[in-house]
Amino acid sequence: MRYELLGICLALTAFLAVNAIVSMASSLGWRALSPWTQRWSAKARAEVLFALRIAAPAVAFVFVALFLLPSYVGYEPRGTSEVVGIKLAVLALLSAFGAGFALHRACRSYLATRALRRQWLATATQIQLPGIDVPTFRIPHSFPIIAVVGTLRPRLFVANQVLQSISPEELAAAIAHERGHLIAHDNLKRVLLRACRDALMIFPSGRSLDREWSETAEAAADEYVAQASPTMALDLASALVTIARMIPKGTHVELPLAAFLVGDETRGVKARVRRLLELASTNAEARSKTLLVERTLPLVVVALLIAASAAFALNSSVLLGVHSIVEHIVSILC
Repeated sequence: MRYELLGICLALTAFLAVNAIVSMASSLGWRALSPWTQRWSAKARAEVLFALRIAAPAVAFVFVALFLLPSYVGYEPRGTSEVVGIKLAVLALLSAFGAGFALHRACRSYLATRALRRQWLATATQIQLPGIDVPTFRIPHSFPIIAVVGTLRPRLFVANQVLQSISPEELAAAIAHERGHLIAHDNLKRVLLRACRDALMIFPSGRSLDREWSETAEAAADEYVAQASPTMALDLASALVTIARMIPKGTHVELPLAAFLVGDETRGVKARVRRLLELASTNAEARSKTLLVERTLPLVVVALLIAASAAFALNSSVLLGVHSIVEHIVSILC
């Protein structure tokens, strides 16, 4: 039992430590990289931000699964005399608590979103709108909602007041914006980013990346609209202004974890409108094609890192070196 307990505590502690280190490195790396990406498309920046944000738990998981556990099982004698010290136990408990909190928040967010979706569906009327192939509903709501809710079975909700207040051209542009979120799987990414943040709740690192990704994802969906035509970009800018003016001042509404055209924070609308006007005056479609490398680069880098890690993990001398490092750390913490 001592052997298993020590292995579990080492795995949890290593996951916490590597997660924290890579998370802080990602934040610092983005600060250095960000000025070089200003000329990239919003889509490319969003992909890089997402890759950097999930890199921390991904690297931590790969390290524990491919290096620490195999080295522990391969080189640690089952009759070990080492015991779990207070420092190691505290770090392992923090790691387990962080993972448990992330799971709890994920379940709570899922249940809250499902309950709110059911509440909306109870008074909703299903409608058909051109340009979108997911179930679409109009709902009576005091907030000017246009949102895609759900990850596996997404639904589009549009408030009655929005349908009555914007023109057909503005509505088509707003729908195209939501389609951009669907194509990018932004709701799934939101769930993953929330889990990454909650699993590392004792460290603030990464929260700035979360905020930047959220803003950049909205810009990328706006950019998707502008790629269709400059006129549609102008229609979306007009729709943003109209809907932002419809938001009741000083009110805070319960909104699910979803892709909203305009949330209850309207401070970013002015920047989005200005950006849409810029895109309408440039060749957004041609620019997006030239940045294919930037969009695919994060996925290529992640795939290469996983492949390289797997190759190193098969090397017995590497595992022996990892075990030696772990033994040194245990001697300090126990």
